[in-house]
Amino acid sequence: MSNILVLGGSGQLGQSLQKVAAIRGIEAIVFADEIKGNILDKAVLTALFEETRPSYVINCAAYTAVDKAEDEVALARLINKDGAANIAALCIQFEAEMLQVSTDFVFEGNIPTLLTEEMPAEPISIYGLTKLEGEQSVAELLPAHYIIRTSWLYSEFANNFMKTMLRLGTERDELGIIVDQVGTPTYAVDLAGALFDIITSKKKAYGIYHYSNEGAVSWYDFAQAIFELGKVNVRVKALKTNEYPTRATRPAFSVMDKSKIKTTFGIDIPYWKDSLKKCLKHFNYIE
Repeated sequence: MSNILVLGGSGQLGQSLQKVAAIRGIEAIVFADEIKGNILDKAVLTALFEETRPSYVINCAAYTAVDKAEDEVALARLINKDGAANIAALCIQFEAEMLQVSTDFVFEGNIPTLLTEEMPAEPISIYGLTKLEGEQSVAELLPAHYIIRTSWLYSEFANNFMKTMLRLGTERDELGIIVDQVGTPTYAVDLAGALFDIITSKKKAYGIYHYSNEGAVSWYDFAQAIFELGKVNVRVKALKTNEYPTRATRPAFSVMDKSKIKTTFGIDIPYWKDSLKKCLKHFNYIE
């Protein structure tokens, strides 16, 4: 396999890519953290490209603090838009293809229908807006791009909803979880596998793709499944969004249609609950 450079290599998806690369025996790959692969420092980034001479660049680096982004607009835009543009510009210079990881939060999510890649992106949060701006910057600068939108990422790595629920479920007697926001939990290791599948396919089918696990649930359902599978005894109360106000507005329905990525690259996508079981086993939480 040609050289692969992963930016944001120490984050949740970066660590998931490391795991899959080890399993698949992918050796021609470099994982750069936010220091070695500082996407806001053009000199540092250029030196990294010169050192690695990548054929493919996977950008996992992002500002993902959804609520904080409402107050840190400039920083979120700097990382999610300008950082992505810096990478795309170097991909042109070094003739590399770019895989830009994006989010279901680019959609308003006010209509209960499967979201396709062709539907208009109308974000309702700063996080979603800056991720969309990143998509647009990459697409405008670099023809050889794949934009992969995903949703509700969790894994055995870093901080995420699954690990938070397991911790809180053992600390408290009752938890209130949102029941009227519906999407699809995505095991980051599954997403990592799909990103490598795109690269190994050698297809030049550039454009936007959706990837999440199969199925659709609310955060309440997701939490209940975590507790049931993890054998955590805690009462779960269903809350409406207006009962749990947050700084940023979330899409009410952001279940994505994955037909395009499955058809184009022949990717088989697991059901969300099957992947949750697998993740809990890898996290050494269940046998």
